[in-house]
Amino acid sequence: MSRYWTKRVQQLDPYVPGEQPQDQPYIKLNTNENPYPPSPRVAEALTAFDSGRLRLYPDPESSRLRQALADRHGVAPAQVFVGNGSDEVLAHSFQAFFQRPQPLLFPEISYSFYPVYCQLYGIEAKRVPLREDFRIGVEDYEGDCAGVILPNPNAPTSRLLSLQEIERLCALQPDRVVIIDEAYIDFGGESAIRLLDLHPNLLVIQTFSKSRSLAGIRLGVAIGSEELIEGLQRVKNSFNSYPIDSLAQTLALASLEDEDYFRESCQRIVATREQSRKALEQLGFRVLPSAANFLFARPPAGNAGELYRQLKQHGILVRHFNQPGIDQWLRITVGRDEEMSALLETLDQLGSVAK
Repeated sequence: MSRYWTKRVQQLDPYVPGEQPQDQPYIKLNTNENPYPPSPRVAEALTAFDSGRLRLYPDPESSRLRQALADRHGVAPAQVFVGNGSDEVLAHSFQAFFQRPQPLLFPEISYSFYPVYCQLYGIEAKRVPLREDFRIGVEDYEGDCAGVILPNPNAPTSRLLSLQEIERLCALQPDRVVIIDEAYIDFGGESAIRLLDLHPNLLVIQTFSKSRSLAGIRLGVAIGSEELIEGLQRVKNSFNSYPIDSLAQTLALASLEDEDYFRESCQRIVATREQSRKALEQLGFRVLPSAANFLFARPPAGNAGELYRQLKQHGILVRHFNQPGIDQWLRITVGRDEEMSALLETLDQLGSVAK
């Protein structure tokens, strides 16, 4: 621990991303990356990009990209905010809306960056337990608080809230911001963006990393009332006026122009997910209903940590969270059909370990 660190830095428990080992080739089913490349239009835009533009600062407002996103979602450009990955959008949201005397409410089992941001920004965190079947009970989010944030579908549990439940949640906290983190919404859910006109306290955050196969360019989006977006802009322009580089803006626009490819890619992942769910259940796994690009599965013997290690030895990476409540479960990203077949064959061979 450095003597130069502030007390807050000394107390931080930073977020730990999924493994990215370089020691050998792996089948990577641990970080929820899209197994398919981005749209061919992205590749064309990358090839055609004028490198001379890199000597200039990018558009600080990402105007064309915000307009394209506004057109796609049927909102005004002033209702759209873009950031350097949805994690940055989340960070700005914590600063803009949640630094209050009351605690921030979020699920006890959820995206593990939320408590990290609470530590970083001095926000009291209140973790709300899930139900026995890992569902989020929106009625548990009533009462005085700094706000509410939750993923939909939830991660890592993969369970989805309906729009009716999200409406109830917004109505429970009309004077506080409710953030719905929709990183995985395109794989089986319905976006809460359609509720924005009814609930000015609702902010929806999405990402280009998952369904659009652009994790490498780091691009996140928030859509909400003009009042909320102005708050995010104030934080952004007090932190980094140029968060989205010129190349990222160009590639994101190209992706948005190819809706057919986007939908086809999502449908392929959903089909593989359902086939894999059935196959895991035949092997004795308990698998939660998933509306995401991953499966949350409990091995027959519950020995998820050992099974994770065995799979890694066989060149397959999945995610194991060694924390109470989910330490007997694995999160398995949906890969290509051949990758999922390799996983299932290896699990079958490891039957003595799995069972």
